Amino acid sequence: MLHLAQVQKKGYLGKAGLRLLAAQKSEHIWTKLPEEETVLSAEANAYSDGLLVLVEISSSNQILDIREAKDWVMDLVQCYLTYGFTPSSLQQEKERSEQWRQSLTLEQQELARTKIELEARREQIQELEEELKSEKKQLEMLMSQVKSQNQD
Repeated sequence: MLHLAQVQKKGYLGKAGLRLLAAQKSEHIWTKLPEEETVLSAEANAYSDGLLVLVEISSSNQILDIREAKDWVMDLVQCYLTYGFTPSSLQQEKERSEQWRQSLTLEQQELARTKIELEARREQIQELEEELKSEKKQLEMLMSQVKSQNQD
């Protein structure tokens, strides 16, 4: 798993330590580690004290790769901070998206209600049409009876 760490030169047995600060959960999701954890590493001796590094750590807590975090941090600056993305602007965007989603849900519910009402009205109109056809037939039958009585 990839971690953001800080090199600490005051290690044990000549090994520098890597103070783990955050862990990558997925491509764009990182979590700050709640408590400090230090991993000893002879490889970290090649880096200056206090330097931020990206370190790949296996499930058995062995260091697979260490590299300076400068390029990674600069990519973050380029991708997010040069466009004005701040935690508060991202939170506002998240809230706006949630309001939009809620608004769409309400509109969808209103459309569903309107559809049900229209369907009920259509059924009422069809029933009225059937009644009118039936009454028309009855009137035509009465008229034909009256005509036949008048002819007799």
